[in-house]
Amino acid sequence: MQTLFQQAVSIYEEWQATILVFVTVLGSLAIGAVLRVALARLAGRLHPVRHVWMHGLLSGASLPLQILVWVLGIALAGKMLVGRGGALQQDSLLAHGLDPVRDVMVIAVVMWFLLRAVNQIQINLLARARDRGRELDPTAADAIGKLCKASIVITAILMMMQALGFSIAGLLAFGGMGGIAVGFAAQSLVANLLGGLTIFASRPFKVGEYIIIPGTDLMGGVEHIGWRATRLIGFDCKPFYVPNAMFNTQPVINHTRMTSRRIMEDIHIRYADIDAVPGIVADGRALLSEHPGIKHDFFAFNFSSCGAYSLKLSLYAFTVSTDYNDYMNVQEDVLLRIADIIRRHGARMTGPVSTVDMPQLRGQDAQSDAAGADPARLPPMPPSLPSMG
Repeated sequence: MQTLFQQAVSIYEEWQATILVFVTVLGSLAIGAVLRVALARLAGRLHPVRHVWMHGLLSGASLPLQILVWVLGIALAGKMLVGRGGALQQDSLLAHGLDPVRDVMVIAVVMWFLLRAVNQIQINLLARARDRGRELDPTAADAIGKLCKASIVITAILMMMQALGFSIAGLLAFGGMGGIAVGFAAQSLVANLLGGLTIFASRPFKVGEYIIIPGTDLMGGVEHIGWRATRLIGFDCKPFYVPNAMFNTQPVINHTRMTSRRIMEDIHIRYADIDAVPGIVADGRALLSEHPGIKHDFFAFNFSSCGAYSLKLSLYAFTVSTDYNDYMNVQEDVLLRIADIIRRHGARMTGPVSTVDMPQLRGQDAQSDAAGADPARLPPMPPSLPSMG
């Protein structure tokens, strides 16, 4: 019995490092899985609207914490292999690279956790704003989220380089010189990046709004604002991408932010109806002042000019609603009512008509009417010209 015990002790001493490594790896896998499940269930019990920050942190930490436990467990197992009685030599390349690789992996996992947490917190904040009946600008939220993520990534990369033995001061100095060369080589990319920052800072438009770029055929609803380009959706449901640098040099019309729509029409009536113009204008103004779809702070309906073929009445007004269907309905109703006013005053609307006045035929027409259109009593036709043949 003592011999078997001694044999077991000798076997354990021989395989001590391997057994400890196996137990460490297996324990880290089990602990990581338990922590992930526990954090996921705890985050599921928290309401994302009432517990915005805690829910975002726990939801973002569930999977990265599991990976972090695995990384630390594997790193500890590697230390055991390098230690006394381990399978690796102290001066081996793997032994020297174990600590930097562990530090880089830890930094990468922490960066992943922070990115997940920022993304979940952003979603929770938007959900809380909608739940409370407030409108949180998605463009501003997206801009703040992207800036936070960019800061996290840049900081993590610098920490990884320092963990690998690079000098951050030297990297920053080299980056300053290299940035000049990169700036010249990628001017358009830098211009688009600055254009995206300008959009996020000044917010001339946001996601969901309809914009028009004058002088071009570019118009559509804003679907996404990226760092390099902005994606628009046209009326034909085709997406197109506008480089952000264009917004620094081109004016932008934000069609969604209009306060009203404009009605501007010219109405033409006959010259013979000049006496009816004052009554038509007065009734038209009364119509505009009482119409529920027209803004009453400013409108105009005037006799504006004597055109080449008609008298011109100018209509200028703004609708209360900015909806396109409401605008078309109001415009149609106003024009039909003005046409009815013109008809009630005995006038007629007209278009480009030419009238030829021939005074020399008036006497002939009068004589024809007196003669009862008898050909024998019509005046003689002028003699024909002699033939040239």
